[in-house]
Amino acid sequence: MLNILKTEDEIGNDHQMTSAKTPLRADAFELSDEEKIEKIAVHFREIMHTLGLDLNDESLAGTPRRVAKMYVQELFSGLRPDNMPSVTLFENNYKFSEILVERDITFYSNCEHHFVPIVGKVHIGYISTGKVIGLSKLHRIVNYFSRRPQVQERLTIQIGETLTRVLATEDVAVVVDADHFCVSSRGIADQSSSTVTSFFSGAFHDSAKKEEFLQLVKLRA
Repeated sequence: MLNILKTEDEIGNDHQMTSAKTPLRADAFELSDEEKIEKIAVHFREIMHTLGLDLNDESLAGTPRRVAKMYVQELFSGLRPDNMPSVTLFENNYKFSEILVERDITFYSNCEHHFVPIVGKVHIGYISTGKVIGLSKLHRIVNYFSRRPQVQERLTIQIGETLTRVLATEDVAVVVDADHFCVSSRGIADQSSSTVTSFFSGAFHDSAKKEEFLQLVKLRA
């Protein structure tokens, strides 16, 4: 009989996700950003001290607070719901009814298992049902969901489900192609592979429409 119970290390090393929603506590936003920065700086200082680094050195003295600010204000800013970009839709006055594709959207995220970078490209396609979105908003939505500890499958689902909601169309396709530093810089240390995930809904469940999208982004099914 197979043992399907996984240890914490096995879950992390296998890059498994437990939920399509980012795991957040109910009190996640009770502290202000500045309070979070102060607390993280204290703990990161302790990590550096434990590693044996001399925090009296001029080069290292400000690192704990710099890292804390980077975590709260940049790398993990997508954890805060109020950072979700506002979206304005426009009438599709030109009656464009084919697939609109925005490809090669660069994103930077961090693996939630090891807190090292995930870097890649997102390709988005949708078919308008009467409304269109500014292209920059597609980039901002990708950036919002990538700026948190992530698993690539979850990132793909979150982008796809959000786009079906904000675009008011079920006809959405998302492909994410990324390099994981937890694979390339540690563990197996494989620097040649990448990971591809996809989200297809509505018309993109049709094999011909899916293939058309994949041809447009130069990826094969």
